Amino acid sequence: MKELALLTGASSGIGLEMAKELAAKKIDLVLVARRGEILVDLKAELENKHGIKVYTFAKDLSDPANAMALFHDVKDLQLQVTMLINNAGFGGYGNFVETSLEEELSMIQVNISSLVALTKLFLPDMIQQNHGRIMNIASLLSFLPFPYYSVYSASKAFVLSFSETLRTELEGTNITVTALCPGPVDTAFNTSEMLQTNAYDANKPMDPQIVAKKGIGYMLAGKGTKIIGLMNWFIANMPRFSPRWLTLKITKHLASRKK
Repeated sequence: MKELALLTGASSGIGLEMAKELAAKKIDLVLVARRGEILVDLKAELENKHGIKVYTFAKDLSDPANAMALFHDVKDLQLQVTMLINNAGFGGYGNFVETSLEEELSMIQVNISSLVALTKLFLPDMIQQNHGRIMNIASLLSFLPFPYYSVYSASKAFVLSFSETLRTELEGTNITVTALCPGPVDTAFNTSEMLQTNAYDANKPMDPQIVAKKGIGYMLAGKGTKIIGLMNWFIANMPRFSPRWLTLKITKHLASRKK
């Protein structure tokens, strides 16, 4: 079966590097992002360099209708998606009482609702073919609550839990679900406020190319939950070795701005 990977959030950061990594492996692509003009240039680059076929869709997944619209657009082209990478997502930093409700509802829509919708829509065809790979981009913050990232860390905890339960339901099939859990990554995700916190001194952002390469390797190998980086593994496992009150005290210190 010819492999076809659908990748959301493909215009920058980890998603852009994953698109390049998949293209180098001669895997055809369906690339999705808000900024269609960037995807057009990326399509030409990857097709010319690697001799693959690339389809692009400009969709803002913070709009609840767009996950379904994307699915129908793909089906209208009679494309059979064999790999789904739910990479689109964004975060925010600040005291919850002061942050934007509109932005946080959009964050929940992109990080959770559209991810669930795309998985629900594309999974039945994978089951019918008994062949498929799903990778959801979770986070180091999936494992522990992080003050000042309240909605983001909660949304990524959902992604991790959803991925692991879905993987268990699919045992016995030839469909795997990978939850990729990077820590800080050197992308536009990081705002100036985030970069001024203790966490970025203690745990330097990783190169997105490294994260993408490891992530694609894990997905193709059918791995489950994978944390990238030794420091991130240690932080993720901190709740196993310390009481919850102490974990929260440590994460609040890390998330606080440097004095």
